[in-house]
Amino acid sequence: MQTKARTIGELRTSGYRPVSIREEIRRNLISLIKEKKPVFTGIIGYDDTVIPQIENALLSGQDIIFLGERGQAKSRIMRLMVNLLDDEIPIIKGCEINDNPFNPICKSCRDLVAQNGENTGITWLTRQDRYNEKLATPDMTISDLIGDVDPIKVAEGRYLSDELTIHYGLIPRTNRGIFCINELPDLTERLQVGLFNIMEESDVQIKGYRIRLPLDILLVASANPEDYTSRGRIITPLKDRYGAQIRTHYPRTIEDEVSIVEQEWRRFGDTQLEYYIPQYMKEIIAEITHQARKSPDINQRSGVSVRVTIANYETIISNAAKRAIKLNEKLAVPRISDLNSIFASTIGKIELESFEDTKEEKIIENLTKKAVLGVFNRNYEIQKFEEIISKFSKGFHIEVSDIMSAKSYVRNIKELPGLAQAVKMVDSSERPEIEASAAEFILEGLHLNKLLNKSRIKDKTVYRG
Repeated sequence: MQTKARTIGELRTSGYRPVSIREEIRRNLISLIKEKKPVFTGIIGYDDTVIPQIENALLSGQDIIFLGERGQAKSRIMRLMVNLLDDEIPIIKGCEINDNPFNPICKSCRDLVAQNGENTGITWLTRQDRYNEKLATPDMTISDLIGDVDPIKVAEGRYLSDELTIHYGLIPRTNRGIFCINELPDLTERLQVGLFNIMEESDVQIKGYRIRLPLDILLVASANPEDYTSRGRIITPLKDRYGAQIRTHYPRTIEDEVSIVEQEWRRFGDTQLEYYIPQYMKEIIAEITHQARKSPDINQRSGVSVRVTIANYETIISNAAKRAIKLNEKLAVPRISDLNSIFASTIGKIELESFEDTKEEKIIENLTKKAVLGVFNRNYEIQKFEEIISKFSKGFHIEVSDIMSAKSYVRNIKELPGLAQAVKMVDSSERPEIEASAAEFILEGLHLNKLLNKSRIKDKTVYRG
């Protein structure tokens, strides 16, 4: 195993040649493209839209700003960019701003190299240590981002005009790395000017003292389109400095939404319970979110995040698990009646156009009905359920509930001719918990198609002809 260089002399002897951050990212991106490997693992639904634009920007060496509503994976993509960096790079040992050993830019490192020459010590910086991220807030200061005069260093006897009195902020400390700012328009105009100076002029002005600091850094930012395009929220020179403005979006298909949810939902190491989530329940949860993104009752400028889908998915699974525990069942399977539990996991993640408290539940109930109806009609034809409908028209009725045992459903299924065959058409499993869920889906689908009546009696729902 080759020993890492520990001094500038050893590094020079090893043949190491430093490259700029943009060249480094470009080189590694080209390698991934040649090898047909994914650039951003775990990002679903962007293969033909967002990712090609990011690739073009990085191949061009451009700074990037992502525009999109909340929950569109902007921060995740920014954090995944770190995988395009080399495993390690050498820096001068003890340097605050990760100086290139062959071309230091801060005064302390220049003095150190002048004193020790080729014996100047170096250390190695990992790719994770070369990434910094900051959420823009109105109370952020120049000293946070760029730096400030350190009073302790002044007290030690240095002059204010001495560069060595400066304590560097986050951006200089990310030299030779990637710096990301979330919600860029929330920066004050003064901070935006300071950021522009670093990007355009490569200089830092602290307390009236100007330092020439040619940082080697890739700047990435995110913003909500509403804030970014609002007049006065961001200065034009800064907007112009970002080479690529990339628009993100929500999953465009139910399949992509389901894939994201299956990847992201929180799992626990339960050993006493099995879980089974029918495909139609996955699609219904995703469809609720898609319906919300089109609803005039919901503020679309704020957006409806994929987190709504994930939280609702986790909620119906938890409701099913709670039922299984109470009834001593071994398999937890979500049912249509479990959808009554998603109000709490939905309402905090959407912004309504109206503030009437009584309207909130009605809006979510209507979204749920539209989702169930849409999924049912996409997958099944009403004609296949004519035998069931005819039996209901002769006075048959079925009671369902989110606290009813699966065995009770199985008894009802056996009593209604045709329902057992219909259940098999939805899911071929013979486990009672799965049959109970399929039966509820069929009954609710027929009701929403106005072929069955539905009434609420205490804690039970009754379907009639």
